[in-house]
Amino acid sequence: MSGRNGASDERGRLATDPFEYRITKQGGVIVSRGGQPVMTVGGRDAARLVASLQRADDAHAQHLLARASGNYRRGNERS
Repeated sequence: MSGRNGASDERGRLATDPFEYRITKQGGVIVSRGGQPVMTVGGRDAARLVASLQRADDAHAQHLLARASGNYRRGNERS
């Protein structure tokens, strides 16, 4: 998968250092990586993210969390 509708993890970083998430009682989503919270998503964005995460397999869930956190490389950045 690649492009706007799909996602690409050519370097395998999502497999070696995956995102984790926790849904709060208020319906927010806390996204973390390496045991450290990266960001909190709330409101309508959180509701959409939770619905998407429930339908997604593990690999697609990682891409959704990467996009939500803003830690999504577009392929043209240098490391």
